[in-house]
Amino acid sequence: MNKINLAEKLSLFQDHWNPRIVGELNGQHVKLVKFKGEFVWHKHDHEDELFYVVQGSFNMEFQDKTVALSEGEFLIVPRGVEHRPVAEKEVSVMLFEPCTTLNTGDTKGELTKESLETI
Repeated sequence: MNKINLAEKLSLFQDHWNPRIVGELNGQHVKLVKFKGEFVWHKHDHEDELFYVVQGSFNMEFQDKTVALSEGEFLIVPRGVEHRPVAEKEVSVMLFEPCTTLNTGDTKGELTKESLETI
């Protein structure tokens, strides 16, 4: 049982769209990631995802609306819902999702991360 300092962990990497695992519980990963720019449209057929904004802000785009998220806020994207995170400026986000969750869901491409680093 070790405590995790989010600022310390976030200082260990600078790249975008490359989640790192910082914890695991009950078949769920706790991940940290930095966003900047537009991600790919995708969905997860079997997993819900929670996006918690640690620092900064971003928009979560859906086919029918956009949800703006700021520091200290979170959003749960239900399984099967197509979405795309977009950040004008760098944002730091904590994710809670099942260990089986692929970052790009059903849309594999250059941003897909098949295996994640634990920090």
